[in-house]
Amino acid sequence: MSAPAAAGQGRPLTMIGPDFPFPYDTFRAHPAGLGCVPAIHHGTAVAVIGAGLAGTVVAYELARMGLRPVVYEAEQIGGRMRSASFAGHPGPVAELGAMRFPPSSTTLFGYLDEVGLTTAAFPNPLAAATPDTVIDLKGVTVHGRTLADLPAAFGRVARGWSDALEDGAGLSALQAAIRARDPGEIAARWHRLVRRYDDTSFYRFLVDSAHMRSFADRELFGQVGFGTGGWDTDFANSILEILRVVATGADEDHRGIVGGSQQLPLRLWDRELPASDHWPAGTSVASLHENRRPRPAVVELRRTHPRGLTVTAADGTIATYPAVVHTAPVWLLLNTIRTDESLLDADHWSAVERTHYMGSSKVFVLVDRPFWRDRDPTTGRPAMSMTLTDRMPRGVYLFDGPLAGAPVDPQAGDEGPAVICLSYTWTDDSLKLVPLTAAERMDLMLDSLAAIYPDVDVRSHVIASPLTVSWEVERNFMGAFRANLPGHYRYQERLFTHFMQDRFAAAHRGLFLAGDDISWTAGWAEGAVQTALNAVWGVMHQFGGRCHPQNPGPGDRFADLAPLRLPDST
Repeated sequence: MSAPAAAGQGRPLTMIGPDFPFPYDTFRAHPAGLGCVPAIHHGTAVAVIGAGLAGTVVAYELARMGLRPVVYEAEQIGGRMRSASFAGHPGPVAELGAMRFPPSSTTLFGYLDEVGLTTAAFPNPLAAATPDTVIDLKGVTVHGRTLADLPAAFGRVARGWSDALEDGAGLSALQAAIRARDPGEIAARWHRLVRRYDDTSFYRFLVDSAHMRSFADRELFGQVGFGTGGWDTDFANSILEILRVVATGADEDHRGIVGGSQQLPLRLWDRELPASDHWPAGTSVASLHENRRPRPAVVELRRTHPRGLTVTAADGTIATYPAVVHTAPVWLLLNTIRTDESLLDADHWSAVERTHYMGSSKVFVLVDRPFWRDRDPTTGRPAMSMTLTDRMPRGVYLFDGPLAGAPVDPQAGDEGPAVICLSYTWTDDSLKLVPLTAAERMDLMLDSLAAIYPDVDVRSHVIASPLTVSWEVERNFMGAFRANLPGHYRYQERLFTHFMQDRFAAAHRGLFLAGDDISWTAGWAEGAVQTALNAVWGVMHQFGGRCHPQNPGPGDRFADLAPLRLPDST
């Protein structure tokens, strides 16, 4: 789903903007660094709640400034970047959380390069790296290598969606402004869309478009979509959420992280900090913690001094800090963490309470080899393909080669084990799986696949117990990612801008919010990274620090780039 790049032609899209078009990627990579704090504060402890991607970025960058991050984690380092191994098979991984990353995530990819991780093309439907895509709807199965291979209805719906975006949102002009990194032009176009569509759902946008008036076309689009798969689970969400995705190319050209996405937060945790006057050689975030492990879960967060925040951990230890960065899902502040109500004002508590999370489930199996490469002797097609269906699995993804994480020895003809994501579902489809065990989920999906591929015995290739997750019932997550409903823009603006605390009453300062649900692009790792850098700037600013004049930070440029603030009275 590409648009002409009139202005800024030849430059890639980026997930910088459109709400706050600050250049996080160049800010992160600038040789002057992110900033510094006065030497008197070197070694000062700052609590970081959550060791997911946002938390490890915050800890890593605060340590580079000379502050001492103290990280609390309820489960394991990685958060929703969770790469699980199959029992008895340490090589292949199942990406239970984040698994595909668009190149427009330029700040994220900067960190991937910094820690030495590589990526490979992700096998999305109809992607260049996908040998074949099967679409099975209402009992009818079609194959395609590209959109042009599918029946005419698919092309008509794809054109209708593209035309709806152009007519209703001026997509190509907005994308051109993003490519050109022109804040003024981005704001002129995006702010107009925010005012127009804040109260509009995705489905309403489709219904109101002359190009998507047919229910049959909307149904087909919802079940299949284009780029990452079906869109119908997002129909109730704000159209602004979807426009951000398509405007920034977040649904295009996805890459997977070889060896598993969890490696990024793990490597940031263990990575030696650059040589500095702050820490001795060999210092890492891990080495600043006892036994190189985070402290346990936070159970209480309260104000005990005008400038101090006191954190109680699950093991009973209590410590007080001048600043705390909360990177875990914000709902934890409502339930599992007893939080002093005075730490946020009423407007921010409203935004936290009304945060809307999407549920999601995945089911993975390990198979002996990538048997789907076998060719049907009659049709010449692969034995099995990436599959979109209206049956229970909804999305089925096939992983071999680098993304399977299994060694391959071409000399010996050893293809090695391979991985199948038997099901990737959201919202209501995810809830259907919640009561089922991993084995029951696997059986259900294999039965569905048998109806689509009657001549393929997938079960005979399974060599390990299945792995599964339903993020909505995970105690420390309660959802896969935030997704705003119509009318929620004001809440998101409050959460995203929370790092700018000079205007706050003293009682509300010192706690900083970060994580992908604080970002404008929840569900994408880039959003977690961007809000982490916002929080780092906020903590630095609180300690009287500053950015290098040649590398101003997000707070330094906030007045020029601030998101639109909608009035509450209209």
